[in-house]
Amino acid sequence: MSFQITKSTFGCYSLMASAVLLLSSCRNIDKRQSLAKQIEKSAMVMNANDIIPFFQHWNLILGDGSNVGQATHFENKNFFYATGDDKADWVVFKSPNAGNTHGTSNNTRTELAQLKKWLPKTEANMKATLKVMNVATTGDSRVAATYSVVVGQIHSADGHENEPLKIFYKKFPGHTKGSVFWNYEINTAGDDNSKRWDYSYPIWGYNFSMVGIDENTHPPEPEDGIALGEEFSYEVEIKGGIMNLTFTSEGHETKTFTKNLITSEYSKREDIPQQVQNLFVPIGQDGIERKNAYANEGLFFKLGCYNQTNGKDPKVNKVWCSGAETYGGDLQKQYESENYAEVWFKSASITIPEDAISNAGYFEANDGLSAKSVYPSEVIPFMDKFKILMGDGTHVEDLIDFEHKDFFYTAIDGTRRWVVYKTPNSGVTSKNSSNTRTELHEKREWTPEEGGNLTGTCKVMQVSVSGDATVAASYSVVVGQIHGGEGHENEPLKIFYKKFPGHTKGSVFWNYEINTAGDDNSKRWDFSSAVWGHDMSVIGKDKNDYPEEPSDGIELGEEFSYEVNVYEGIMYLTFKSDNHETKTFTKNLIVSDYVNPSDLPEQVKRLFVPIGQDGTERATAYKGELGYFKQGAYNQTNGKDPQTNRVWCAGAETYGGDIAKQYENGCYTEVWFREGTVGPGIPPN
Repeated sequence: MSFQITKSTFGCYSLMASAVLLLSSCRNIDKRQSLAKQIEKSAMVMNANDIIPFFQHWNLILGDGSNVGQATHFENKNFFYATGDDKADWVVFKSPNAGNTHGTSNNTRTELAQLKKWLPKTEANMKATLKVMNVATTGDSRVAATYSVVVGQIHSADGHENEPLKIFYKKFPGHTKGSVFWNYEINTAGDDNSKRWDYSYPIWGYNFSMVGIDENTHPPEPEDGIALGEEFSYEVEIKGGIMNLTFTSEGHETKTFTKNLITSEYSKREDIPQQVQNLFVPIGQDGIERKNAYANEGLFFKLGCYNQTNGKDPKVNKVWCSGAETYGGDLQKQYESENYAEVWFKSASITIPEDAISNAGYFEANDGLSAKSVYPSEVIPFMDKFKILMGDGTHVEDLIDFEHKDFFYTAIDGTRRWVVYKTPNSGVTSKNSSNTRTELHEKREWTPEEGGNLTGTCKVMQVSVSGDATVAASYSVVVGQIHGGEGHENEPLKIFYKKFPGHTKGSVFWNYEINTAGDDNSKRWDFSSAVWGHDMSVIGKDKNDYPEEPSDGIELGEEFSYEVNVYEGIMYLTFKSDNHETKTFTKNLIVSDYVNPSDLPEQVKRLFVPIGQDGTERATAYKGELGYFKQGAYNQTNGKDPQTNRVWCAGAETYGGDIAKQYENGCYTEVWFREGTVGPGIPPN
């Protein structure tokens, strides 16, 4: 069959082809116009203030600690910028697990802080609609702050500068849904703010206190939680001293809360909620609130991304120190590995009273504070009474406004500053010792009859992880001493902390070293008394065999206090720690208990006599001999061969004396003190 195209048929095909071409051309035009509109829109939205026009009311703090001031016509692609998705335009706040921060916080933030402050009895309002796009993927599940970010706050500019409101989002790794909750932080009564705590209210999902049972075990996913990328809104209204909160999210129940900011619910010890007793009291944060709470204090709003996940060691503070990955502060590596927080805001607004006043004082006090040195003498002001020997053998006589970042400096644990004493297993030490120390040496010397008094509140953060379990001194540190200043220069008191590898709890004990009779001091020995846990004589059966963990011991990072009071020749010792029995001891320093060979205690016969240390003591012990106090970190774990001395030579790893390698591999000791006093002896009660 033949087929011919007639003129009329050709005309029809031509018409159809023209229609198709026209339709195709129109579609291309539509696409080009749509793309042009997107480009035009993208070009128009260059800065955050084009999306949320309220940045003249705030200073912006970035995740590198800098205060960039008002963020109008400002962006920083690492921390703060504008973006869009297929539904809306957004302002992005982004902050890593580690960088530089603002004030005395452990945590980085990219966050707005209001330029003016107002009193809680006036009227103020903040609203925001947002979605959390990322929280850190590493950390310790047992730490309440891990995997969380604060997206809105009320902060005090006065007094303790505490926070009556923190709005959190938190999501555990592997979960689709996270929790939204808000915390109220008490305005602690008195001058000591280290006992402050938060009470947490769940909105959708859990409250702050829901934690994992171990580092990598998370609680069940919340059924009513909020997913990453899911929008929610909050409104904070302050009126007449009352804070009213409203939280909304599509598909979720609207939640409202009311909190009085000028009359406290927590002014008595019995008011402390059970949640707080479970979470904060075990770490010593058990304060009460002033009766009028935040009345008469200047308050201000904050909004953005305040990352609560940090790289601090959880043994420092088991509520706030996350132990997350930080790559040594490398920003890009943290971003690449999702170790950061990111929050997008679609809308936000604030209304403040006309009589609000400048908040400049807060910024002046806190800008760059994390980069400023706070010296040990500012934390414990008795440093003028001491000199120091550090782990590299350096002596320093004047400790006012002195620090050394390898050995002697200050640190923050989330609630207060501490003085840090740190020293390796091997470095340079004093002429008569095998052990390194970063330790204070009292300048005043006194006899037991004249007396003296030393107090300290401390927590041991690290003891060496290597050593020989059959050597009594392994894995231990001395945190306080009385040292002889003449004669044999022996030590009538050494206060120890010791923890075997793999154990959670360690022991606190104190040793009395005899003031050996005669000129030969090589026969001297210590008698050890347990405070909590074991005494010094409890050792392993071989190098890597450890005795049973003490049930009543002290963990790394757990506070304890001691008082050494020598009065009229008698030494009175008191040891205290929350949730542990207070222990007291008395020892005569001017009349000996060990004058005859038959006086040697059984413990000494087991530990010291086999290595030939079986001396007796002069009858008057330390009577009339000058001595002095020492305090800090006197590392008892060393690299000496145990065959040399089965009590004191620990055979630990020293990396040839390389201090940096010892620090990297846990072959060091570190002790933190937050309080200490020194002075004359006091008549005992």
